[in-house]
Amino acid sequence: MQLQFRSWMLAALTLLVVFLIFADISEIEEEIGNSGGRGTIRSAVNSLHSKSNRAEVVINGSSSPAVVDRSNESIKHNIQPASAKWRHNQTLSLRIRKQILKFLDAEKDISVLKGTLKPGDIIHYIFDRDSTMNVSQNLYELLPRTSPLKNKHFGTCAIVGNSGVLLNSGCGEEIDTHSFVIRCNLAPVQEYARDVGIKTDLVTMNPSVIQRAFEDLVNATWREKLLQRLHSLNGSILWIPAFMARGGKERVEWVNELILKHHVNVRTAYPSLRLLHAVRGYWLTNKVHIKRPTTGLLMYTLATRFCNQIYLYGFWPFPLDQNQNPVKYHYYDSLKYGYTSQASPHTMPLEFKALKSLHDQGALKLTVGRCDGAT
Repeated sequence: MQLQFRSWMLAALTLLVVFLIFADISEIEEEIGNSGGRGTIRSAVNSLHSKSNRAEVVINGSSSPAVVDRSNESIKHNIQPASAKWRHNQTLSLRIRKQILKFLDAEKDISVLKGTLKPGDIIHYIFDRDSTMNVSQNLYELLPRTSPLKNKHFGTCAIVGNSGVLLNSGCGEEIDTHSFVIRCNLAPVQEYARDVGIKTDLVTMNPSVIQRAFEDLVNATWREKLLQRLHSLNGSILWIPAFMARGGKERVEWVNELILKHHVNVRTAYPSLRLLHAVRGYWLTNKVHIKRPTTGLLMYTLATRFCNQIYLYGFWPFPLDQNQNPVKYHYYDSLKYGYTSQASPHTMPLEFKALKSLHDQGALKLTVGRCDGAT
């Protein structure tokens, strides 16, 4: 009798396991839709054991990025090396571009245009809605008449973040081969050219950079250093988020004045008032629960509009690399940063995991180590 009972229990457990497996497979097939094919479903089934602990972007026929784990700690311990056999998924890239265009258009939202504002207009800051600024004459003079990305399209684009993971990467030569190179926050390049390259087609400049990297231009020496960096851009697009927070107004004015006074050869752009919320809305709608998009994520989202293939370098929001060696927050300074701090306006590890998932699906290529061919 006892033997029969054990046999019955074993059979019941077996049926339960089979039911759960098929239930999970059905759920995955539902998520993937008909576009993934058997290979995609098989790959998803192989990852069932970690499904409850993942931070993964899933693309299907009707919606885009999904299912992202909100725990930064779990992300930190589950990063795998980028695959050396990466292949671009053109169909997926085009689908993502189409989905993002429902929220924003990089060609239009990359900058406010001269015809939309005039000197003296009052603007409410994006993060300080109770505070306002008046459009200055200098800012008005530097507004572009047409989008700097009007009718632009590039075969390959590099977006270069500022993580210390770039040091000793030897990626400079590869970065410079791309059709269009985007850099973040006026990061220095000349003395790090072997690892980060020197080509720059668009560079961002948060107002806080003037305080942190150029000592708020307290004297002529620092003003000259900033002026040299601006001159080195040599016709590039300088992207200045002038309308984000009230603390940046004076610093934006300093930069605008230098550009006009010294006839600096740059094409200035000032992102639209809706851009940041539109980008955040796109990712939140797709279950990537970010607080405020980092500059890097903003640039990737914009780049989907005008880049066929997108390559990311210097994106690594962790204190240790894949070999457990210490990594500087910025490759060019000693600034410290709490990647998982609740006080941070960004959720960098979560952003990284979403980008890593897109890398795995071929939508972008994420390089987090040495570049191929680096010596």
